[in-house]
Amino acid sequence: MKALREFLDKIEPDFEKGGKYESWYAIYEAVDTIFYTPGKVTAGASHVRDALEVKRVMTTVWLCAFFPMFAGMYFVGFNALEAMGSVGVESIGGWRGWIFELLAVYDSTSWWNCLIYGAVYFVPIYMMTFVVGGFWEVVFAMKRGHEINEGFFVTSILFALTLPATIPLWQVALGISFGIVIGKEVFGGTGKNFLNPALTGRAFLYFAYPAQMSGDAIWTAVDGFSGATALGIVAADGMAGLMSSGLTWTNAFIGNMQGSVGETSTLAIMIGMVVLLFTKVASWRIVLGVFLGMVAMSSLLNWIGSDTNPAFQLPFYWHFVLGGFAFGMVYMATDPVSASMTNKGKWAYGAFIGVLVVIIRVINPAFPEGMMLAILFANLSAPLIDWFVVRANVKRRIARG
Repeated sequence: MKALREFLDKIEPDFEKGGKYESWYAIYEAVDTIFYTPGKVTAGASHVRDALEVKRVMTTVWLCAFFPMFAGMYFVGFNALEAMGSVGVESIGGWRGWIFELLAVYDSTSWWNCLIYGAVYFVPIYMMTFVVGGFWEVVFAMKRGHEINEGFFVTSILFALTLPATIPLWQVALGISFGIVIGKEVFGGTGKNFLNPALTGRAFLYFAYPAQMSGDAIWTAVDGFSGATALGIVAADGMAGLMSSGLTWTNAFIGNMQGSVGETSTLAIMIGMVVLLFTKVASWRIVLGVFLGMVAMSSLLNWIGSDTNPAFQLPFYWHFVLGGFAFGMVYMATDPVSASMTNKGKWAYGAFIGVLVVIIRVINPAFPEGMMLAILFANLSAPLIDWFVVRANVKRRIARG
């Protein structure tokens, strides 16, 4: 590593102001800080020192996303290999089939086969997300003369995990481009965006290309196989339909069901949540607020009941493990940039998401998921929530004299 340090120091003047590669400094700085801590430190008084800075926050979230990522890849492969026999498919063909057959065989009884099958679908999605999204990050960093922010590591993996395994790769490129450029960079970049970039990109794809983002045919990575998500079954037939589908709560909690790659395994998500809460990267107030809001609203609808809408029957413990609720609660709602900043505001912000996701899931028959829209609506409301909290604090202090 000494030789690498000497090489980077040797070429640094070419990338600094006045050097022949000045406009490429953002790329040099990104490479340098991947391997080494910055050599520049704050020298003047006064400044605050805190071990929890942007790089550590983003790196921790990125690593914690590996739990649902690996679980998601496994269950994508397991469900696909199980489904192949039912539709008479012997191989997947194409370049994915060539890679899979090089490393594994079509047998769902082996965890390795399932993991590799899921990987040949998810890894290209993540690579496309990383390359195209990284391109836009570099372009804007060079244009503004800023450093490349580590926030993109989080955006890239979260965006990829919210997608179905069968999505066309060109749509992945289009979605992450929209999320990065329109959802973040036009507002000034990391720290200035008021919407979660990963969810912004996913929302764009959902409304622009609904055939590849919803419906029964997209969730299992096997041509010709059709299987509805649990929330889709509930919207149509209520708890009776869910029970007759053969899906148990335990399987839903583990992740053995239809859904986007990283959103199905609540168990894996909870493991990541423990790490994020222990390291104080995620706000426990937001997480608990989302959960309690969901419990309160779903319980209210259970009590009210409905003769025409079977989704009113779904209890809170099923809402918890279905769709993107757990993933959104842990990884999306807790985004420190687009969430509320005040402690009381975090409670209100989280509860608003929990209430809204149930309203969208249950009362809107055209959209049985809801977590994505609930978080985006809450993102828009976060500044207003904090404004009311701050104003209330000011009035209280004035009243005290």
